[in-house]
Amino acid sequence: MTVGTRTRPPGAAVPGSGQESAWDYPRPPRLEPTRERLRVMVDGVALADTTRGVRVLETSHPPVYYVPEADVRLDLLVANARTSVCEFKGRATYVDLVLPPGAGSSGLVRRVANIGWRFAAPARGFEAIRGHLAFYASRADEAWVDDELVVPQAGDFYGGWITSRVVGPFKGGAGTFGW
Repeated sequence: MTVGTRTRPPGAAVPGSGQESAWDYPRPPRLEPTRERLRVMVDGVALADTTRGVRVLETSHPPVYYVPEADVRLDLLVANARTSVCEFKGRATYVDLVLPPGAGSSGLVRRVANIGWRFAAPARGFEAIRGHLAFYASRADEAWVDDELVVPQAGDFYGGWITSRVVGPFKGGAGTFGW
């Protein structure tokens, strides 16, 4: 099935009422503010909690949610040396989560490498995500959009959050990098 100039892969789901298809999202990606409540939980600690997020929507990917730094427990994050480059958004830098003893339910130090990333100087057109962090749902204990527990995007490369509102298939899993 063709949507505009894009072709949906065989077996692509047709969105139902109240749903979106990742194959209807644009390339280059579109940014849009969202009032949905976004939460990232690790060991019982709310690492991020906001209703002032930004969704990044790109063809074949579930939405990636960016949380304003003001709504993130920055005291629990440590910058690391990892960087990556997005052809659209620019250079990303990554952060690790470090929960000190007593901060969570385990009472032990817990470190989660590369739990999130940011674009400190995003490319033109993506300035709305400056001062925001995105998180891998797969590296958190829980990620929520409103009252729905998120399913992490397969492959852990793109960091999209899958909810019942978006249908795929989604890029990221084995055999999908050529899409």
